[in-house]
Amino acid sequence: MRFLKIAALIVACFGLLAVGGTYGASYYYTSERGQGCASCHEMAAYVSEVHGAPHRNATCMDCHVASLGTKLRHIRVHLMHSWPEGIGLRDRDVVEMVPNCQKCHQYEYATWHAGPHSASYTEIFADAKQNSHQHLMEDCLRCHGMHFGGSIRELVQPQNTLGPWRIVRTDLADQPAIPCQACHQVHRQGPVDEKPKERFSMAGQPFDESLAFFDRRERVHFAAAALAFPELHDGARRVNVSPDQRAAVCYQCHAARVPEPGSAAASNGWGSQAGSGDDRTPIGVHEGIGCIACHSGHNQNARASCKNCHPQMSHCGIDVETMDTTFVNAKSPHNIHWVKCTDCHQHGIPKAKAAIRQ
Repeated sequence: MRFLKIAALIVACFGLLAVGGTYGASYYYTSERGQGCASCHEMAAYVSEVHGAPHRNATCMDCHVASLGTKLRHIRVHLMHSWPEGIGLRDRDVVEMVPNCQKCHQYEYATWHAGPHSASYTEIFADAKQNSHQHLMEDCLRCHGMHFGGSIRELVQPQNTLGPWRIVRTDLADQPAIPCQACHQVHRQGPVDEKPKERFSMAGQPFDESLAFFDRRERVHFAAAALAFPELHDGARRVNVSPDQRAAVCYQCHAARVPEPGSAAASNGWGSQAGSGDDRTPIGVHEGIGCIACHSGHNQNARASCKNCHPQMSHCGIDVETMDTTFVNAKSPHNIHWVKCTDCHQHGIPKAKAAIRQ
């Protein structure tokens, strides 16, 4: 009987400690717009960063999610002085934050959610068609699941081309593999973001300064303005690449491959070829145009892009949106990214008509 009383007392003490710790941690997270977090010196630098960022009017808990387990873990790490040299978010912390982005950025979230970049870990890493002809490797995580903290073996099994494949981390199975933080840096310096009071032209702000690519090896974001463009070729000719700095983020994943040994490009030292690998740099009639000129930034939709530059009818009297390209039919032999006039006009390009009959 005495043993049961002692056991009940111990359980009650742990319960009070957990409840008190939870409420105390909740205050710690929310007090004075992050000053509670900054009271722990290991977090002070991060709080200082966000106070000079566009999200400075938000509290830590407006963006971050902290369950009971997370709060107690943070308290334990702080009391035991066991925090890592570089504090970073875990993969589960990142995906839990995505719905919080929706609270303020409803339109951006909706368009992202409707596009291919919202694909889940299961859709990316358990894709039978892809996995059956290409081995899963660590480099897959450079673009898909860059916030995942482990190796590819800890995420998906088996590591062969036979399958069937399963996601080992079941808590991530239905979560987005390319969350908002893959291309956006929240803790960045800058003025408070405000929606424009009126429509503005493309001659205004060149791109959202939050654009930044998260490098999983360095565990940091690299701002779009600091990213370099690749040097690409069409045979021996160097391709004219759009200077739109937003595309520098796209190139981190949609990149060309080093020429295969024995290929003409490798034998002649021509360098990486546009259109190789997952590169989609425009050549032909669209050379020099940047990704965002045609593709919506969040859902990559390009259905309305032609009308941004083209009149409804071309010089030859044909609606450009009905021409035989992959814009109309994905199976077309004329890829919209590198279609050339001579692909259709094999006997010579006709002269432009002085006027098109109505």
